[in-house]
Amino acid sequence: MTEDRLMTIREMCDAYEVTPRTLRFYEQKELLSPIREGQKRLYTKRERARLVLILRGKRFGFSLEDIRQLLDLYAVGDQQRSQLEKAYEIAETRMAEMIRQREELDAAIGELKDQMEWGAKMIASMENKAAAE
Repeated sequence: MTEDRLMTIREMCDAYEVTPRTLRFYEQKELLSPIREGQKRLYTKRERARLVLILRGKRFGFSLEDIRQLLDLYAVGDQQRSQLEKAYEIAETRMAEMIRQREELDAAIGELKDQMEWGAKMIASMENKAAAE
């Protein structure tokens, strides 16, 4: 595939492992703007790059509004400095949230392990008691 070739919605789905519904959703949210030929949607190199950024942002837990702001900054014309600075700011915030979530999850896992160990001891104790009778 040449880089400048237009891609159909099916080709986009296959290439980026997304569903047509996902692409239409991003179009509805004005994150993607494929060329429309009747009912047919054709995706340019620009739209493919935008989809990669959208999917990466979603994987990192960025909100659609955060992603929109980053995509909008691409057109500012300052060699992506504004976009990179905003992306870094959003990433810092998201990293802090993820670390907090991991700490909460680690604590919950520890508590659950403790409860399971207690439960295992109780079960073993009950089995020993039943065997002794």
